[in-house]
Amino acid sequence: MNRDAILKSASMPAFSPSYPRGPYRFVRREYLIVTYETDADAIRAALPEPLEPAPGNLAFYEWMKMPDSTGFGDYEESGSGIFATYQGEPCNFSVQMYLDDEPPITAGREIWGFPKKYGVPRLKVMKDTLTGTLHYDEERVAMGTMAYKHVTLDPAEVAKGLGKLNVNLKLLPDVDGSPKVAQLVGYNLENIHVHGAWDGPARLHLIPHVNCRVADLPVKRIVGGRHQVVDFTLPYGRVLHDYLA
Repeated sequence: MNRDAILKSASMPAFSPSYPRGPYRFVRREYLIVTYETDADAIRAALPEPLEPAPGNLAFYEWMKMPDSTGFGDYEESGSGIFATYQGEPCNFSVQMYLDDEPPITAGREIWGFPKKYGVPRLKVMKDTLTGTLHYDEERVAMGTMAYKHVTLDPAEVAKGLGKLNVNLKLLPDVDGSPKVAQLVGYNLENIHVHGAWDGPARLHLIPHVNCRVADLPVKRIVGGRHQVVDFTLPYGRVLHDYLA
């Protein structure tokens, strides 16, 4: 394998790459998102500078079902985020994510710095309830429920919200264990199509676990639930802030 062949490889291992080159298209990606008020000190502990908390000390917990995604296949995902601002611009900061498929775990961490670990999330409709669960090491650590399709939303407004800035903290070590990459990475979803979206009452239960710390952003007050089914393209990101510069 010569230099040209090595540099053409999309990802490791070069002999059998974990994922192809992007951008990546997601079709009929389904979400359950529960927005809630959490503890201000917990937000500060999880939010890297120079990001600032948005007003209201708001966080969100979400489940995502991806039945058709470029290079990654069919998988499910769950995790938490914080409503924040970057230089005055509203953004969503990803705190932690748990999913059940190796290629999107690897690609997410290596390219965009998504905070991904292995877990077993599940999203399904149980009678009149949209229900999300997350198990980590066979223990249930999260459950979210939402009334099914109570309030229909305007697809154009939902698409506008999906296009806002998203931010990750990307950390990669060098061969000696010292920091090699320490960046805030920003990205905006593209080519968004909303099949349907609904608001409604929701509940969220988070269980403390030392290696799956979803409960470290505790639930103080539920703001509401969002159910949506969308298509979009996930493009490559851009560096917003380099901590090693």
